[in-house]
Amino acid sequence: MTLGRPLRRPDLPTVGASWCEAALPEGSVYRFLARERIRLFPAELFAELFEPTGRRSVPPSILAVVMVLQRLEGLSDREAADRFAFDVRWRYAAGVADAVAGEETASFAHTVLVDLRARRRRSDDPDRIFRVTCALARSAGLVGVRRVLDSAPLEDAVATQDTVTMLRGAIRGLLRACPPELEAKVRGLLQRDDDYRAPGKPACDWQDRAAREELVDALVRDAYRAHYALRGERLDQRVAEAAALLATVTGQDIEETPDGRFRIFEGTAPDRVISTVDPQARHGHKTAAHGFDGYKGHLAIDPDSEVICAVEVSPATSGDAVVAPTLLGDLTADSQGGGQAAQAMVYGDSAYGTGAHLAWLDEQRLTPMVKTQVPTAPGGGSPRTSSASTSRPAP
Repeated sequence: MTLGRPLRRPDLPTVGASWCEAALPEGSVYRFLARERIRLFPAELFAELFEPTGRRSVPPSILAVVMVLQRLEGLSDREAADRFAFDVRWRYAAGVADAVAGEETASFAHTVLVDLRARRRRSDDPDRIFRVTCALARSAGLVGVRRVLDSAPLEDAVATQDTVTMLRGAIRGLLRACPPELEAKVRGLLQRDDDYRAPGKPACDWQDRAAREELVDALVRDAYRAHYALRGERLDQRVAEAAALLATVTGQDIEETPDGRFRIFEGTAPDRVISTVDPQARHGHKTAAHGFDGYKGHLAIDPDSEVICAVEVSPATSGDAVVAPTLLGDLTADSQGGGQAAQAMVYGDSAYGTGAHLAWLDEQRLTPMVKTQVPTAPGGGSPRTSSASTSRPAP
């Protein structure tokens, strides 16, 4: 698909654009996008996402405007495509208020938005639209030197899998990833009475403990046999990733008994993979009573303008303070050309009050306005603390 560009049709009437110019207030976001669209989202910003020849795409500058308005109004892709087709304000903001019906600049399928996101995600600069809008906010003086940090769970839609399902699924995944000759070699070493073609749990009398233990032992041994079959082979990326996932699933929940059998051990492995469908998802806790499966979304906000200055996604098991330096990159000495923004302050809850994070803030000369975490004594004892240790005054 080649880069689409807006059609230049000087013969078209300008009724819609003229009406918007007269009716919309001066501070309207539609006026702003109509005026600044070309400067914000030039065609060159998206050129590397497309091929030099092929079917013409919907101009990405139009889609960028739609994505901005979509987020402002909290719409789904279908709703945003529908709004663009029938709301003259949206088409005015995108520069095609009077487009001819049937042209790609007058309407498009909602999957076009999905395609552009996928192209951006695969590119070297997936956050280009966010980066451009943040730069505009800074140039307009909307972003100061204060940041509020916070995080929120991003719950995964995939179901959490038990150890047996993950073991069998990881073996199936490896077999599917292997080219035919290597698949035949792997299958030749497997010994369970299972072709590993159908999804789901294997048949077992789940009420019989001995049967369950025998199934786990057989699955683990087949997993080891599959890995043995790969020794000495040159693996492409897809096979290598499937083999790594199988190794992770096999090792994270399994222990060997003194009599040489394999069983599921008691407890939970740290950073445990919870599903072979989405291997990056993890089980996390927002609080001691609130658990979730998936990821964490982190953001830094300017509290005065409420502009989101930085965002990041991490596994659900990661601590908030670990991600904080990434969110505060625009306030560090390096980003200021060796200097430092005056009176830069960072606000957050006690999740950002770790010793390592406070030391980093001090090194960067950022003022922490966060509650210091209470130290944990070794062995679960009660640490000796004073009221002065529960908060950190501004230096």
